[in-house]
Amino acid sequence: MDTPLPKAAPVRTASLGKREQTKAQNRELILDAARQVFAELGFGATTVRDIIRATPLASGTFYNYFKSKEEIYQAIQDDVALAIRPRLREERLNAKSVEEFISSTFRTFFEFVSEDRVNFQTMRHSADTSRFRVDTPETIAGFAELREDIEKAIAAGLFPPVDADYLMAAIVGVAFEIAERIAHRPDHDPAAAAAFATALFLGGIRTLPVAAPLTAGTA
Repeated sequence: MDTPLPKAAPVRTASLGKREQTKAQNRELILDAARQVFAELGFGATTVRDIIRATPLASGTFYNYFKSKEEIYQAIQDDVALAIRPRLREERLNAKSVEEFISSTFRTFFEFVSEDRVNFQTMRHSADTSRFRVDTPETIAGFAELREDIEKAIAAGLFPPVDADYLMAAIVGVAFEIAERIAHRPDHDPAAAAAFATALFLGGIRTLPVAAPLTAGTA
């Protein structure tokens, strides 16, 4: 198995009672084991039994926390989203130009991927699709934050009045596709990846058509 790397969202147990500490520690044991097993076997080939065998816990204890590998997978991705979202938002809200907004978004995300490659190897859905799942609650909330930050940047004059929803989707698509390659390439270079993605977007944003204003009742 790969050597464990820093976890996305370490649990703080110092302020918890003994029972709560045990629950938090058991949950992390399961998630750590699942990250490693998913990264080695792939999501599709992994079974719950594989994950249980990678922990010191009994199967009965395991099922007190998760009922399926899908639940574990969602918990891992939500932990990743919770860990990266504040960093991304801070960078975007401090941006003073289109260049800073775009480059800081990609740079921060790709650096996070590089620091925690096991989690992003884990986030491969299966050998059949080789895709990230992006339908967990915390991940979706992160996309909503990005769209909101784009709308704020448009209102502040940093961006031209483009379609915020399309731009959000484009940034997410490029970020996740490149992140997958960073997570699996031995020559991964987050700075070079961020520079590539930033140049790609900056070359295109200024040529985008102005978005039509939303009418009442339009989602």
